[in-house]
Amino acid sequence: MNDDISARLATRLKEARKSRSLSLEALARLSGVSRSMLSQIERAESSPTVAILWNLTQALNIDFSGLLDGGPKERSPIREVIRAGQTPVIHSQGQGCRIRILSAPETVGETEIYDLEFEADGVLDSEAHRSGCMENLTVFSGTLLVTSDGVSEVVNVGDTIRYVADRPHSIRADGQAGRALLIVTGS
Repeated sequence: MNDDISARLATRLKEARKSRSLSLEALARLSGVSRSMLSQIERAESSPTVAILWNLTQALNIDFSGLLDGGPKERSPIREVIRAGQTPVIHSQGQGCRIRILSAPETVGETEIYDLEFEADGVLDSEAHRSGCMENLTVFSGTLLVTSDGVSEVVNVGDTIRYVADRPHSIRADGQAGRALLIVTGS
């Protein structure tokens, strides 16, 4: 094991032991690893075998795979920035409607988030989505008419509407431009 990994492992094991208020002796009893070996590991003077690491993770009730990775402290909390010009846009759906995809690609089918911009009288007609699918729409500007399976509702600025989307549905700008946030959730 290289020095960096040994030092990281030593720090993580010691932190885990201390956070559980365990002495070296107590951890030795719980894990079956000798007190002297534990001390050497925590000082990064010894490289434990996989079997010893397994025993320690079980005794401390910690994740085996997380012991050696970079960990959350070494990874930036900001995972991704997508600049305005890079945000995917759907132009082929609807008339007078621009759809910006805000959700991550890996969430498709679970939770999808869209920024909808409508020109005056723009419309977004949709076929039925998968069974149990719901849409949650919040209006930021304009007035929108939402129709799901033939039932319509006028939605104004600040209003939120939730409706089934596993039936034909549409969103229409009612005589003026409008903007809304659409969150689509699966069943």
